[in-house]
Amino acid sequence: MMSPQFPLRPVFLGGILFFLLLPLLASPAMAQRPIFVKRNANSPLALKDRRMPEFHYPDTRRDNTEEQYHGNTVSDPYRWLEDTESEETAKWIKSQNKITFNYLRNIPTRQPIVDRLTTLWNYERHGRPFKRGDFYFYSHNNGLQNQSVLYVTSSLDRKARVLLDPNQWSKEGTKALSSYSPSPNGKLLAYSISSAGSDWREWHVLNVETGMKLEDHLQWSKFSGASWAHDNSGFFYSRYDEPEQGEELSGTNYFQKLYFHKIGTPQSADQLIYQREDKKQWGFGGYVTEDGNYLIISVWKGSDRKNQLFYKDLRQDNAEVVELISGFNADYDFIGNDGNQFWILTDLEAPQKRVVQINLNNPEPDNWKTLIAESEHRLEGISNTGGHFIVQYLQDAQNRAYVFSETGKKIREVELPGVGSTSGFGGQRKEGETFYSFTNYVTPTRIYRYNIETGESELYKEPKVAFDPDRYETKQVFVKSKDGTKVPMFVTSRKGLKLNGKNPTILYGYGGFDISLTPGFSVANLVWLEMGGVYAVANLRGGGEYGLRWHEAGMRDNKQNVFDDFISCAEWMIEKDYTNTSNLAIRGGSNGGLLVGACMTQRPDLYGAAIPAVGVMDMLRYHKFTIGWAWVGEYGSSDDQHQFNTLIKYSPLHNLKAGTNYPPTLVTTADHDDRVVPGHSFKFAAELQHCHQGENPVLIRIEESAGHGAGTPTSKRIEAAADVFAFLTEVLKNKRWTIGD
Repeated sequence: MMSPQFPLRPVFLGGILFFLLLPLLASPAMAQRPIFVKRNANSPLALKDRRMPEFHYPDTRRDNTEEQYHGNTVSDPYRWLEDTESEETAKWIKSQNKITFNYLRNIPTRQPIVDRLTTLWNYERHGRPFKRGDFYFYSHNNGLQNQSVLYVTSSLDRKARVLLDPNQWSKEGTKALSSYSPSPNGKLLAYSISSAGSDWREWHVLNVETGMKLEDHLQWSKFSGASWAHDNSGFFYSRYDEPEQGEELSGTNYFQKLYFHKIGTPQSADQLIYQREDKKQWGFGGYVTEDGNYLIISVWKGSDRKNQLFYKDLRQDNAEVVELISGFNADYDFIGNDGNQFWILTDLEAPQKRVVQINLNNPEPDNWKTLIAESEHRLEGISNTGGHFIVQYLQDAQNRAYVFSETGKKIREVELPGVGSTSGFGGQRKEGETFYSFTNYVTPTRIYRYNIETGESELYKEPKVAFDPDRYETKQVFVKSKDGTKVPMFVTSRKGLKLNGKNPTILYGYGGFDISLTPGFSVANLVWLEMGGVYAVANLRGGGEYGLRWHEAGMRDNKQNVFDDFISCAEWMIEKDYTNTSNLAIRGGSNGGLLVGACMTQRPDLYGAAIPAVGVMDMLRYHKFTIGWAWVGEYGSSDDQHQFNTLIKYSPLHNLKAGTNYPPTLVTTADHDDRVVPGHSFKFAAELQHCHQGENPVLIRIEESAGHGAGTPTSKRIEAAADVFAFLTEVLKNKRWTIGD
């Protein structure tokens, strides 16, 4: 989803990929059972018994590649698959996809699932409006558009006009509007485009009043937003040097630089604002304060939530960059300022976070003033809007929101429409209104307009999805993990679900990078619920649900805690008779793909299916590609002997064992994923097919012209979700599926 928000510091592995998952293979025994499909309330369709055609996995070349790690010899027979541009790899991809897609297209439930997904997905979706100058900007999707369209209007009561329609940029919707930033007067728009799912961004500029595209064109930007100078003359952005030919999607990303681009000039004339030639891992996010007086520079080093804050006084020509907070000792997010008083959100000496005020005349930490103290709940987000702070807390993975004065006095709680997740509350200090969104597992995202002075919320947009939310319910349970830690989990199903131990169930998890899994609506998950499925989301250690300590309990040497939590949640679902092993599927993407890979290798007996998407599967070499080096703070590195000894114990690729009967597994990835390069999934799938013994299908689905998930067109999301669910109807033991509510 495109976003107007400018990140001071990027999050590299943040995507929770609900739709970027796909299928596997069924044994002949599974293929014999009848499947019933209800296309509507009155027309059930019984599908005849049939066997899927026999297939054989491609012959994948194994070589004698080995590498020494601290005196340990580790074989890597499929390293050649890391070269995603080679002819041999291309042939391998083609042969794997041929088997996978032939299998999936012959599953009788697949087309009814596609039809149902298409019907439910066809609903209007609005983005949160925000104002710049005399204009409101917001996104809108009429339902089945591959990409949302950006609109602009002078009043939300008037008809808006199309400003940018990404659906016109490519035939299959593979070019996406990834972010945009209007100038302070609202008359110019900087926007970035991603192609085929890559993290690389190309920046352009548009005249908002005329709709005319200017000649400005910036390349080789990644992990960057755009922040305008107060006089609308140009914007600050970050970029890398142009990569070597052939390494655009696999080469490491080092030495990011912060530039200022003046409108109407070529990129070659951009002014270099800040770089560190002695610090190749440092990256820079530039943000201009609302008063236009300062450029805030957030300095990041990898994905670890510890950064530095520098600033530059824009009122002075050739002013030096001042290191306000250095040392990478905590998390610091700039909120706003009143003159030389800076408001910062930090977890320094406050694991659940607090808000401090820093006077630039006396910036030493001993002089910091706490405005909003740490509470027992995680302070997840804050904005300085309408002369107030609007603060969002996370309480047992559910949001609460409060309004504070700029002096830190709590004024009121925002009355939310229910239990779920919120986002938004952005805007400028002078504005009296803001917008926020609300959602949960059975509530499509609603948008509310909030009057900051009166505290009144007004429903602005409510999607109309063709289902009855009253037929479903979400329960929050707490599961005791292996070491006794209580792990929260949301379980969503039809009301009145029979706990007979036979319900088909998807258990989803992530568990890393301080990312919280909070309740959110998904059309794909709704179809799964309609089919009679249970959808469970585990809030594992490594995430951000309970603050800094919860995150640290699931990173580096503590990573096994994440897998233990997930395994315990799977066992709980079976123990409480929600499901059984033969009907339990585990699913996760990115860091969650690592989670699924690790758990299926540690407990292959526990699951009826495994669906790891775009996963980090080779924990010994992940840091050698694109931005992988940035995850060393989260995982550790095989370059260090102690950390190698930790990584080798759970690395999914290195813990597959020959002669093991693994659960039906569908590995999914994409050819343009330059976040977690597809070589991870290629090597894992090849080794899995080599080691697996048994009839369970173990396949890989490789999406073309797609990346890590962001910007994936609607049509591809529907196809991917249908393939996953069709696969599950084949491999899980459930004997009856109802498609259509």
